[in-house]
Amino acid sequence: MATRIRLARHGRRKQAFYHIVVADTRSPRDGRFIEKLGTYNPNTNPATININFDNTVEWLLKGAQPSDTARAILSYKGIMMKKHLLAGVAKGAFNEEEAENRFAAWKENKDNQVKNKKDSLEKAALEAEKANLAAEQEKNEKRANAIALKNSELVEKKSEEEDTAEEVKTEDTPAEGVKTEENPKEEVEAAEENEKKEDTPAEEVKAEDTPAEEVKTEDTPTEEVKAEDIPAEEVKTEDTPTEEVKAEDTPAEEETKEEKTEEKTEES
Repeated sequence: MATRIRLARHGRRKQAFYHIVVADTRSPRDGRFIEKLGTYNPNTNPATININFDNTVEWLLKGAQPSDTARAILSYKGIMMKKHLLAGVAKGAFNEEEAENRFAAWKENKDNQVKNKKDSLEKAALEAEKANLAAEQEKNEKRANAIALKNSELVEKKSEEEDTAEEVKTEDTPAEGVKTEENPKEEVEAAEENEKKEDTPAEEVKAEDTPAEEVKTEDTPTEEVKAEDIPAEEVKTEDTPTEEVKAEDTPAEEETKEEKTEEKTEES
């Protein structure tokens, strides 16, 4: 039976997580497997690899063939290097102690490389974070300066508007003296009251301007004055003549009387 070391996909969409397994070449990728050797998580930097070192070497020595991705993972962990050294020991090229020393030197070098890579990645992350913080601080300072400038402009504009409003008020709505000139209600009322007081003074002044009964008698005469101004029967006789005037105008009765007297005298 041909065996193969490969990856079996797990995890959710866009977050793949793999199992390193030994399976029959006829089995599907995520199907039945013989043994699970470890896990591989490519979502971290550097990738996280957990693998059973000794079991993987044994399967390689038995003839299991890794896939391309599995081979890269095994080389990264030093499994392929260990298998090569053990093959050299089996051939008699060097002993096991030499193989262990060579593998230890390679492992130390590899660990240093991995450590340097991690340090460089951490350093780059810190620098990027500092750059981001500096950019944010600069942006915040600019924003604060812009806000302060805007507030100062608003305050100045508001003060100018208040000044202009006060000036307009002083021009449109003048002070009390100007108000009395434009709308002289109170002064006119006061002047009228003063004039009324002058025209109709107190009791003494009233007594002088509008005297008592004597003054009234002088201004409004009694019956005698009325008789003088508006004559009684005499005036009427002048305007409308009495019986004498009627006799002058129509002397009928006098003539008849004279004739009667003459007749009486003649009879006598």
